[in-house]
Amino acid sequence: MTGTGLLIALVAWLPLALKRLPLSLPIVCIGIGATIFLLPQVTLRPLPIRFPEITERFAEAVVIIALMGAGLKIDRVFGWRRWSITWRLLAITMPLGIAAITLLGGWALGLPWAAALLLAASLAPTDPVLAADVQVGPPKTGDEDEVRFGLTSEAGLNDGAAFPFVHLAILLAVALPADKPWVAEWLTYRVLWEVLGGIVGGWLVGRAFGWLTFHVPGESKLAQTGDGLIALSATLVSYGLTEMLHVYGFLAVFVTALTFRHTHREHQFQADMHAITEQIERLAMMVLLILFGGALFSGLLSSVTWMDATFALFILLVVRPVTGWLALVGHPAERGEKLTLAFFGIRGVGSIYYLAYGINHMPIADAPRLWGIVGLVVLLSVLLHGLTVTPIMRSLDRQRGVDPDRPDASAPAE
Repeated sequence: MTGTGLLIALVAWLPLALKRLPLSLPIVCIGIGATIFLLPQVTLRPLPIRFPEITERFAEAVVIIALMGAGLKIDRVFGWRRWSITWRLLAITMPLGIAAITLLGGWALGLPWAAALLLAASLAPTDPVLAADVQVGPPKTGDEDEVRFGLTSEAGLNDGAAFPFVHLAILLAVALPADKPWVAEWLTYRVLWEVLGGIVGGWLVGRAFGWLTFHVPGESKLAQTGDGLIALSATLVSYGLTEMLHVYGFLAVFVTALTFRHTHREHQFQADMHAITEQIERLAMMVLLILFGGALFSGLLSSVTWMDATFALFILLVVRPVTGWLALVGHPAERGEKLTLAFFGIRGVGSIYYLAYGINHMPIADAPRLWGIVGLVVLLSVLLHGLTVTPIMRSLDRQRGVDPDRPDASAPAE
């Protein structure tokens, strides 16, 4: 109970304490986890290979809550032109990243092609959970420049967009050895049906919750309660219903959040819903990262070789920046903004979930090695991006005439 109370206090206090420091909340959480699990009295070893189902389900829950929070705080109205930066990152950066990581995994690391593709599908999408410092601010705060919007919308959509490639890896591992046809199933079911179904299902749930919350006549409107927990309800209903229909729930939750927000964009209740989802997400994220810190010092990286470590650095320092830059060629943005968008390809909880899902659904000969590689990429991403995010984002704010030290960060600098 004491530990839980202290953790909740850290959830509230740490973001404020770290606001001006070149240090991020995830770094602190991993450090706390490492300290706890190094104590001789703590005998639990929270390795994902020992708790595969718990790892998958816990990471899944954290991601869907983060997706709802990300969708609720985007102020920009949905549109093909207004969201052009998002489509560039989704249609160019992620597929190129998956192809590059797959080829590197197969040729440089000697992984089976199905395992290399699973690794690529796990590491290509950016993370909606650990990227809070580079995302847009709460609803209606005006803290939504092109960089923050691009990184938020990309993280919200590419988690669902990466799922077809996870299923492709599973099909290759299961169908090819049995000489079963798989191309038609993947294209029609895993791509068309599950992607379109996730979008439509998320839109319908978002419309339903939006109508019940803001447009039901009289005093029975849910918005009158001021209870932001309705956002958690929408999250679970959207994900649960769409997963029962065998479509992509991650995609559905983010679309639900966007649709929910669109039904009454200026209502104060939007901020209430975002606040509760942010608090729940932050608490769950801290618990997961404390366990991740414990796993790091319980042998998670024991199977990682020097080649694996070079591979992890190459993903973060070459693959993401290059593919991100290629996607932004011709986009009307400042050079500094493009470099920031290309650099901050944060990997985190989404990668943990996808790898856990893949390992739980396909035969993997060297699962500890895959876990070591993903764990190392997540750790390096947390350190690299966490130590650089504050100075880089503050510099960008000053360049666009915003004083990052003012209470209202969207106010012009004097």
